[in-house]
Amino acid sequence: QVQLVESGGGLVQAGGSLRLSCAASGSFFSINAMGWYRQAPGKQRELVAAITSGGSTNYADSVKGRFTVSRDNAKNTVYLQMNSLKPEDTAVYYCNAEAVFVTTTLSSRKYWGQGTQVTVSS
Repeated sequence: QVQLVESGGGLVQAGGSLRLSCAASGSFFSINAMGWYRQAPGKQRELVAAITSGGSTNYADSVKGRFTVSRDNAKNTVYLQMNSLKPEDTAVYYCNAEAVFVTTTLSSRKYWGQGTQVTVSS
């Protein structure tokens, strides 16, 4: 199995910064794409940013220019640097990772972290 452990959430004033981290551990061959999603109260979970094992990134329009996703493949860890935070960024942020397993065949499965609260006050 795979465990995703997130850290770095908290309370910050508008205009401030936070850095989220998510480390994957367990019995897997490798990690493909990793990413961050968020869910605000009463809203659907949405993609914030994602990064492939090769470093290609994808961002939601609402965070482009403010958030930066990165990863350390050696540590199976993904980061989300959030700058110029706005009250509308307030949500529970979830880490997502696709783990690859090799047995008699090659397979993959996506996992979720437990979520970390980010609150931006105005």
